[in-house]
Amino acid sequence: MERRSIVSEHALSPPASDPLVARLLHNIERHRWYRDMFELSLVALAFLLYFLVRGFVVDRHDEALDNALWIIDFERALGIFWEPDMQELVLDHRWAIDINNFIYFWLDFPLIVAVGIWMYFMRRHEYTVARDAMLLSGAIALVVYNTFPVMPPRLLPTGEFVGTVEEFSNFSYQAQSTQAFVNPYAAVPSLHFGWAVILGGALFFAVRNPFVRAFALSLPWLQFASIVFTANHYILDAVAGLIVCLAGIWLALAMQRWVYPWIRAEVHRRWGAPAAPAEAVT
Repeated sequence: MERRSIVSEHALSPPASDPLVARLLHNIERHRWYRDMFELSLVALAFLLYFLVRGFVVDRHDEALDNALWIIDFERALGIFWEPDMQELVLDHRWAIDINNFIYFWLDFPLIVAVGIWMYFMRRHEYTVARDAMLLSGAIALVVYNTFPVMPPRLLPTGEFVGTVEEFSNFSYQAQSTQAFVNPYAAVPSLHFGWAVILGGALFFAVRNPFVRAFALSLPWLQFASIVFTANHYILDAVAGLIVCLAGIWLALAMQRWVYPWIRAEVHRRWGAPAAPAEAVT
């Protein structure tokens, strides 16, 4: 069953008390392209704000280096500072470099957009949960980025690591045209890994095809390998990304259970639209 949006599809004519707001709600619900434009604008604005805020803290070089060295020391104490050895496995094999560069770039934001568009039209409930989980985890991550900047391995002054995406590919998040939106010290948490967990989980529950489900289950592991092999993240970055995104998933499910029903009730009370059934979740 396709999930309904906040206002019921059987919305009544806008009440005369506040016609502009009521008419907007009425049109969003009664006309599909209004709903589509509203959703597109919401997501585009959220991600624009995410990248703008993420790019505010780009000049804290010394602090980012100190935090990176602290993470390395902590990983050494845990016995998991495997990043140099892991990258050595791929540096002598161009095909392995190309595969991991492809995964790091194309199986992140481009895949999120493609799958998100499909789920929006075909699996609305899973789409909404995944959207909310990503936006909420992104908000949490922004706080961490701005309080705990971390220099990724590829930028360490020791020269121990090679940024394979920059060195061997003609695409990069660090391109000159996008530098205003990029914080090179936004390593912790790794949303490359965390959002792969969210996207893989959404795909797994949205699709029954065993091949798609196998891909969904493998996506986080592929992304984990790529963020280390490309020297863009430390292992602990992925752990932090997992924690942040699990928190985002929990908050998204909480919104489904409590927040959206409250919004529907408020819309019904204020604008006279009949409340959606209990099982109809935004």
